[in-house]
Amino acid sequence: MCFGAVRSVEKRHTRLSARPPCGANRGGSISAEPRINDRIRVPEVRLVGPSGEQVGIVPLAKALELAQEYDLDLVEVAANARPPVCKLMDYGKFKYESAMKAREARKNQAHTVIKEMKLRPKIDPHDYDTKKGHVVRFLKQGDKVKITIMFRGREQSRPELGYRLLQRLAEDVQDLGFVESNPKQDGRNMIMVLGPHKKKTEAMAEARQAQEARKAEAKANPGKSQNAAETENAVETEAPAEASAEA
Repeated sequence: MCFGAVRSVEKRHTRLSARPPCGANRGGSISAEPRINDRIRVPEVRLVGPSGEQVGIVPLAKALELAQEYDLDLVEVAANARPPVCKLMDYGKFKYESAMKAREARKNQAHTVIKEMKLRPKIDPHDYDTKKGHVVRFLKQGDKVKITIMFRGREQSRPELGYRLLQRLAEDVQDLGFVESNPKQDGRNMIMVLGPHKKKTEAMAEARQAQEARKAEAKANPGKSQNAAETENAVETEAPAEASAEA
């Protein structure tokens, strides 16, 4: 393996004397931080180069020498291996990039949301279309939807009405979702759960793209920007109670 020129003695001393953050392994204590540089106390290590190339098993002193030449840190990445696996890297940069990736992952993390839609077994066509529209929107957003058919009085003796209504709704939205939980009686009600074909993360990504497209269009057509903004705000601030209102 070909290595770069030897850096200054001052830089070498700085790298070799670097210490892991407070709480790192000391005397075998448990820590989330790996051992680095002179905190590594083994006779030899299996060394991995800065670009991921396999250097092989080398004495610890040799590995530390190479870390100095590269002006990098020697980081123990697999302490339980025999011998331990160490890699040459800029540990400070590695920690920063890892923290940024974790932050981005948390930002994009999708939380499962179950919306609810309530219907009556003898719902009129207009109300049915309205309720179905909400279900369609929820499924497009990547959310699950719990459909509840509420029976009253003598309607409780006609469970087939609720079953047929749920079956009809499932068929109407089959391009966007599937029946995750089949219709079942729950006290006076009958419930069914619809799951989206589209994952929440995909729905979120598409929503962001659509929003960016609307913003770009608004900049290109200033005269239409006000109407577009009003429409977007109307969709985003739609009352949640409307989605679960009784038919």
